[in-house]
Amino acid sequence: MANSQSAQPSQLSGQVLFYSNPQPLNVDKHGGLGLKQIEKPFSFLGKAHAVPLTVNEFGLAATSYPVIFVGADKMPIGAMGVRENENLYVKDGQIDSDFYVPAFARRYPFVFANDTTQERLVLCVDRDAPMVTNKPEIPFFTDGQPSEFTTNAMNFCRDFEGQRRRTEEFVKEMDKLGLFSERTASFQPRDNQGNSTGESQVVAKYWSIDEEKLNALPDAKLVELQRNGMLGACFAQIMSLLNWSRVINRALRAQSNEAVQEPQGGSTGPSLQI
Repeated sequence: MANSQSAQPSQLSGQVLFYSNPQPLNVDKHGGLGLKQIEKPFSFLGKAHAVPLTVNEFGLAATSYPVIFVGADKMPIGAMGVRENENLYVKDGQIDSDFYVPAFARRYPFVFANDTTQERLVLCVDRDAPMVTNKPEIPFFTDGQPSEFTTNAMNFCRDFEGQRRRTEEFVKEMDKLGLFSERTASFQPRDNQGNSTGESQVVAKYWSIDEEKLNALPDAKLVELQRNGMLGACFAQIMSLLNWSRVINRALRAQSNEAVQEPQGGSTGPSLQI
């Protein structure tokens, strides 16, 4: 924990999705702070339609929403919505307990950042997070030392960082083996009788593990992937794509509710897209 208490100036960098004011956790600056319970603990997640995942989460995430790869780096994300600024699994700052919450979100308001001057990771806390307070129920420090909660948070973030590196290795290996294929998710609008009412609409374009390419690998390579845990992650990701219907149906219900609440003569609601 000594790294997070250093008084030396640092140049920090790293992933800051959700974080508006991340600060290196320091006993001198944050000794009287801690966390309190709030009514809407996942409000910060409500505007994230795509949340990064690590490879060890694919199996759990696959029970809730599509796991897809996006961008030039093929980052794995959980598709928790189909349009920007709308997470279909969060309502009034809460997430249904039946669905998996990504570790990327569960670590909030803590996060590791890179200290580029000293080549280390520094535990930070989002000072502007609504659960961070100077009248804490759970203190960050006790008698000038990190509390048990803070130590556990640091260990969680350290484990997450290790899984993030493993995820990068997984993506590189899949790319090396040529297992990625481009995919498109779409839906067909229909009336109450099930008849098509227009052209099919594209919801998302993304990368996915190709099952045919995977099965075509030599037996020795499949055994290797099975032993290092990558094969299970591949099939979990492929199976997760069955959840597109769940996400699209949620989006359509949300859009229908917006249309009902829209004043006469107003917009018919935004189109579904990523």
